[in-house]
Amino acid sequence: MSDESAEPVPVVVLDGDERTELSIERGRNLRRALLAADLSPYAAATRRLNCGGRGLCATCGVRIREGPPPDHWHDRLAARFGYPRLSCQVTVDGPMTVELVDKRVWGSRESREGD
Repeated sequence: MSDESAEPVPVVVLDGDERTELSIERGRNLRRALLAADLSPYAAATRRLNCGGRGLCATCGVRIREGPPPDHWHDRLAARFGYPRLSCQVTVDGPMTVELVDKRVWGSRESREGD
């Protein structure tokens, strides 16, 4: 009998035109997994100047194109206002597709019809 929680989860990371497929341990923090794979969720200026994954600085934003629904209070606000989700507040619980956003300092809003 296999333990499903021990099986790695497929995560696709989109960075511009590049596509990277990762296999991440279920339950792992997305920010930490991205950094371990040398895929930074940060802008150049915030790679060193950030809160270290405590959800305070909002500089590790990513767009989750496919995957588990948002469950953190910040995720609901991000969806409402078109901002990226904080990778430091996302737990890898299932397969997902993550897009690293192009940003200067903080993540940019997605334009929506009517904006």
